[in-house]
Amino acid sequence: MVRAKRILVHDYSGHPFQAQLSRVLARRGYDVLHVHFAGFQTPKGDLGARPDDPAGLRIVGLSLDEPFHKDGFVKRRLQEIAVGRLVADEIRRFRPDVVLSSNAPLDTQAVIHKAARGSGARFVFWLQDIYSEAIGRILSRTFPVIGSAIARRYHALEYQLLRASDHVVAITDDFVAVLARNGVLGDRVSVIENWAPIEDMGSVLQGARTEGGSVRAVYAGTLGYKHNPEMLLAAASAVPVTIDVYSEGSMADRLALQAASQGLANLRVRPWVPFANLPSVLGGADILIAMIERDAGIFSVPSKVLTYFCCGRSVLASVPGGNLARRIIEREEAGLVSEPERTEDFVGNLRPLAEGRSLRDRLGGNGRSYAERNFAIDAIADRFETIFDAVYHQGKQAI
Repeated sequence: MVRAKRILVHDYSGHPFQAQLSRVLARRGYDVLHVHFAGFQTPKGDLGARPDDPAGLRIVGLSLDEPFHKDGFVKRRLQEIAVGRLVADEIRRFRPDVVLSSNAPLDTQAVIHKAARGSGARFVFWLQDIYSEAIGRILSRTFPVIGSAIARRYHALEYQLLRASDHVVAITDDFVAVLARNGVLGDRVSVIENWAPIEDMGSVLQGARTEGGSVRAVYAGTLGYKHNPEMLLAAASAVPVTIDVYSEGSMADRLALQAASQGLANLRVRPWVPFANLPSVLGGADILIAMIERDAGIFSVPSKVLTYFCCGRSVLASVPGGNLARRIIEREEAGLVSEPERTEDFVGNLRPLAEGRSLRDRLGGNGRSYAERNFAIDAIADRFETIFDAVYHQGKQAI
């Protein structure tokens, strides 16, 4: 079978596990260009050059000439298109055999898909979120008159791109039925659940733990429309724990002001930490917090939960029923979970975790065991390679 040689991995956000996949592919002999949007405000993975990086790997962070306007719909859309054009330029220069693109807003993804096709590359859509579902809920609520029309446009665009892709990698079985209803057939869909780079978090197991002092809980990641920081305020007010929130942006700023106005000295908002420092930050926690709003439903899976599992710490989560992250936490008994709008249940779950070291250790150990069984990168990379070989072979046959 003919094999792809040049792979462009695009991860709009710059997350840790996509970078890990690119490094492994490069070690297997591929020429890999890993592209991310450096201007997107979110915690990043290990995107700098490592001394042991393979010669076939190059990592490129793309930037705009102005700050990214995350909170303005019209300006944000124009900038997302501009980011897509920057990725398209990289595609034309690199001329990959296969493009694997994830986390891209739909306007960005449309430009990337067009450039891949124009360069003769096969296109694999790595489906992390079904964006049009969230867009429909948010815009219809925010712009009652025109929101529904805009949402229909994005629904059509998303499934048009998915149908036009050579393959779709979905991160959960929950997406498969939705894709089928919209004409994305099962033989072009593979399910590969997300993971976290467990070896990067191994040192956490020997990290600092609370001994006789205040129990410390940590939330590390984005605070946006899919999260409810009111949960954190309620928890800090009701339970004598220290809650450190590592986040940035308008919602993080608002949370800091609210904590100060309520006199909650035990709720501290701090900047994001570099990926290299993340193990020590998470390792100093007793409890790790994850939240996602009901609007996200099954269509957005909080990947930070997977990083938490690697750390061997108990998880306190507010996640809707049916979401893959919730199912894993409950099935593996890796933490305590409540429904997003049930603040009293969230606080109620925090209390036994704060009071019970043995409970925390048992739940955290279960999460770590799950990570050890499921996050082996070589087996995951094998599955991606199989997909790349198949789509590249199909493309050669079509010539």
